[in-house]
Amino acid sequence: MLSGRTEVQVRPGVEGDLDALTELYNHYVRETAVTFDTVAFLPEERRPWLLSHPEDGPHRLLVAQEPDSGARPGRLLGYATSSPFRPRPAYATSVEVSVYCAPDAAGRGIGTLLYQALLEALEGEDLHRAYAGIAQPNEASVRLHERFGFRHVGTYEEVGRKFGRYWDVAWYERPLGPRT
Repeated sequence: MLSGRTEVQVRPGVEGDLDALTELYNHYVRETAVTFDTVAFLPEERRPWLLSHPEDGPHRLLVAQEPDSGARPGRLLGYATSSPFRPRPAYATSVEVSVYCAPDAAGRGIGTLLYQALLEALEGEDLHRAYAGIAQPNEASVRLHERFGFRHVGTYEEVGRKFGRYWDVAWYERPLGPRT
């Protein structure tokens, strides 16, 4: 349960989620500086991204979904991912994580639920660090990451240009796996 509301299911993302995932992400592309993509995607353009996140392993895609209501499947409320941090082999034990919530689901604990499930799923993987880049300002995302033990490690100033202005990205990291 989330704050006394209807139970939300968290599960691996599947190809059947592609349209809803694309629609949710495109909201952030068109309306916010949360992502530095500037052109909305078609679902078939997002398919390789979805397929790069299998149900197990270090690169995951988890979705939060409302319960089914009769003949209608539950609506997608958000998703969280762990993706390769950088392409070179020495970075294989690091992942970049992100979370996106449907606009009307923000502030309902969906991001917390997704990150909790994602970080638990990653516990058994051969991973050392998780990184998150947060376009600034975004106090809600900063609070979410700090709640899960991420710490600020630096800020790239004016690194991206969108909507006619430059945006900073604050970088956060969190240890994963056994502590040495």
